Amino acid sequence: MKFQHKRIKRFELSGELYSDKYLPRMKDEYARLLEDKMRESGYVVRLDIEPDWTVQYNGKHYEFILSIYGAYVGKRAAECIEALDKNEAIYTQKSKSEESLEQQEYELKEK
Repeated sequence: MKFQHKRIKRFELSGELYSDKYLPRMKDEYARLLEDKMRESGYVVRLDIEPDWTVQYNGKHYEFILSIYGAYVGKRAAECIEALDKNEAIYTQKSKSEESLEQQEYELKEK
């Protein structure tokens, strides 16, 4: 599958945090959440475009905006592709336990 010239879309998440000690951890959590939402829509993250994370303190709490960029690969392909780096797909690697379960399911169907 070719990934050149795929349309790039920005996905955004914004919100408020009441303590600055949670900022680094929450950035990672929100990025994972946003990536899951992208994948459900058939998009995967573009690694060659850095996410935007802005934080502003307004006197009471911190307001943040997180933007992550992705390219459409289709819902089925998004299950197998972890991300795109320029135009190269980075495929997900199955764990040994997942491979073992799939093999067991296959063997049961054969019987």
